[in-house]
Amino acid sequence: MQLSSLLVTLFITLLPQALAETINYNFNIVNANLAPDGFSRSTVVVNGQFPGSLISANKGDTVNVLVQNNLTDPTMRRSTSIHWHGLFQARNAHNDGPAFVTQCPIAPNHTYTYGLNLGNQTGTYWYHSHLSSQYLDGLRGPIVNPEDPNLGLYDVDDESTLIILGDWFHTPAPELEAQYKLATNTASVEELPQSGTINGVGRTSTDPQPARPTFTVNSGQRYRYRIINTSAIARFTFQIQGHSLTIIEVDGVATAPLAVDNLIIHPGQRYSVVVQANQPVDNYWIRAPMTARAVPPVPPNWATDSNNVNAVLHYVGAAGAEPTSEIPAISGTPLVESNLVPLTDPAAPGSPFPGGVDKVFNLTFKTGEDPVTGHGWRVNDVQYIPPTTPTLLKILSGAHDPSDFGTNENTLIINRGDTVEVNIFGPRDHPWHLHGHTFSVVKGASGVTNYVNPPRRDVTPSNGNGGITIRFTADNPGPWVLHCHIDMHFEAGLAVVFAEAPTEVVSGPDSVDPGDDWDALCPIYNALPLDEQ
Repeated sequence: MQLSSLLVTLFITLLPQALAETINYNFNIVNANLAPDGFSRSTVVVNGQFPGSLISANKGDTVNVLVQNNLTDPTMRRSTSIHWHGLFQARNAHNDGPAFVTQCPIAPNHTYTYGLNLGNQTGTYWYHSHLSSQYLDGLRGPIVNPEDPNLGLYDVDDESTLIILGDWFHTPAPELEAQYKLATNTASVEELPQSGTINGVGRTSTDPQPARPTFTVNSGQRYRYRIINTSAIARFTFQIQGHSLTIIEVDGVATAPLAVDNLIIHPGQRYSVVVQANQPVDNYWIRAPMTARAVPPVPPNWATDSNNVNAVLHYVGAAGAEPTSEIPAISGTPLVESNLVPLTDPAAPGSPFPGGVDKVFNLTFKTGEDPVTGHGWRVNDVQYIPPTTPTLLKILSGAHDPSDFGTNENTLIINRGDTVEVNIFGPRDHPWHLHGHTFSVVKGASGVTNYVNPPRRDVTPSNGNGGITIRFTADNPGPWVLHCHIDMHFEAGLAVVFAEAPTEVVSGPDSVDPGDDWDALCPIYNALPLDEQ
């Protein structure tokens, strides 16, 4: 190789590191009266808005998020913590955010700065409260790294092409949790939000009707839409009338382009799709009907209009109005998850046969009643109940064997470098999310088994009696929770925690050093009266 070529190659390799920045954000966590679907209620939000402020950063950047907890409403949790969904947090587990796994909550009238290092990650992520079911009350928002190997496939990718889906409740989360734990038939409590929202706007069947969100396009341009399901419960079926969706990214993982007409997106999942503005100048329906249960028994007088989750794709030059056509039914070619292929390193870890890994975990989950905890969920007959001392603090204090953790913590030990297979059996449509990693979906909801080039992501749904199989490599020491992303189910115990390489967390090149501000979180929180926790 000529010296000039070598220097160009070296420059390109080092350019992201050379241009890496430190970016600072201020998150003022407040109670604000908002009406996303026409019904006004007190909320828990970032900087007074729903969804919360966009975090945008590039590969290698360090993002510092100063969280100021100014919550005062006693009908909702007043402490908080924030999870940065999809970020690996290498050597940074203390900033992952799940309360009582990696930290104690941030008390009211206190602050904490999350330091987030994006490393080599690019793509679409999001953040949300990870204390109890607090994010039902509004603390959710997007994270975007615009660098992309598929850059040549689209022309526009900015804040105007974010499509943030969500479900919305009129009842504060603590009240819903209390009802859920007391219920024997939970259909009317846990899985029926009042509305579905697109970029913070929804409609019920009874409240004032806010204007639908509008996404404006110019003919001939190609748009990268980043679709994020920030729901606590609901999944959506997404479609744009008359336009194909070419998927190029899944949960932060660049994928081989795959054209579909519609896709189902579960809580926590993200898709980037390229849409070509190649239709006659007009207005077109963007559809995202919401499903909150496999068989929804809607209670009498419930305001939910799950089919009325729509927006408008507006071509420049068309009339400034909603489409004149009827809202179309979902139709055409749907996404089948097993057809997604990662662009790089597509093979699943381990050997290409069942159990061809270092560690295999078989997890069976189900629901049931408990005389003490009420209605709950269990994995291998254990209901996860968060410890009062965070798992990470226990590890830093010397815990490294299963006996060092309570039965209720459902903690599984894995070693650095282990290839790990997790087989999950239970009812369908429970979206399983793993912190600290992406995983290969060796067998997903479609039932197809693939070791060669399976989808890789960080949320995938269960498929009923057949079970699903995921694999990952234990290359990121820390305590990482695997849980159902139906938030009420996680709160009711549907989780396990992988204590990954606990001795390496304490010392060595992959050790975690939280610092004094993190150390102070637990004493401050533990001194709070119950109504401020």
